[in-house]
Amino acid sequence: MTVGETVRGMLELTRPVNVIAASVLTFIGAFVAGGIAQHPLEVTAAVVATGLAVGAGNAINDYFDREIDRINRPERAIPRGAVTPRMALAFSIVLFGLAVVLALTLPWLAVAIAGVNLAALVAYTEFFKGLPGLGNALVAYLVGSTFLFGAAAVGRIGPAIVLFVLAAIATVTREIIKDVEDIDGDREEGLNTLPIAIGEQRALQIAGVLLVVGVLASPIPFVLGYFGVVYLVVVIPADAIMLYAAVESFDDPSAGQSKLKYGMFLASLAFIVGRAALEFGGG
Repeated sequence: MTVGETVRGMLELTRPVNVIAASVLTFIGAFVAGGIAQHPLEVTAAVVATGLAVGAGNAINDYFDREIDRINRPERAIPRGAVTPRMALAFSIVLFGLAVVLALTLPWLAVAIAGVNLAALVAYTEFFKGLPGLGNALVAYLVGSTFLFGAAAVGRIGPAIVLFVLAAIATVTREIIKDVEDIDGDREEGLNTLPIAIGEQRALQIAGVLLVVGVLASPIPFVLGYFGVVYLVVVIPADAIMLYAAVESFDDPSAGQSKLKYGMFLASLAFIVGRAALEFGGG
């Protein structure tokens, strides 16, 4: 492999799209909390720290998952030989270190969330990924906590709690569907994911029920008066996309989990629009 191919492989380890998405979610948490203008340096530090931590977590995930990926994802950087396992581990440690340095500049609650999240990112693949439901729940917490981290960075965590809960529910649904998609490789490696433990159809049914709960809970920010009707205008189509994705996953888990991701991003946009409407005097 050339130097260029190795550099590209290391970039792929971070999952740039996921890094950007998680950083945006942290920004959304701060924005929903209403602290962007008052705490620009803290928001910047939180956003960058999130991106670094997610990149590190993805890299170390590929390090631990390298044998599974030879079956499920042979095109990834380590299986195809662009990056050695040792390089991936070292790269992850550097990114984690930079994330910690930035996180330590934030308020104590944000530091506490960052500490828990960094430990969870490291522990996920090695200890929790193969445990039925627990690995899914941990990933759901990590995604939802990006909103809490952004809000904590500006010292106003309250409005982001609802967003955290809704994001966690949608994420655990998607993670279960992804486990159905990856069942062959997971079974080969001896993992005991939820679809393996209870069957694919039953796991998808649980995912669907969880998603329905999340959809039913999505109007809560409107009911509590956090946002006006503009929030509902955006969140209702997001709910529809996610429900459709859950149904589609019974026939095609890959397509279902992909559409669910789009629905989740649209739901996050609903919170941005809802907060922006308040900021500029809308409904």
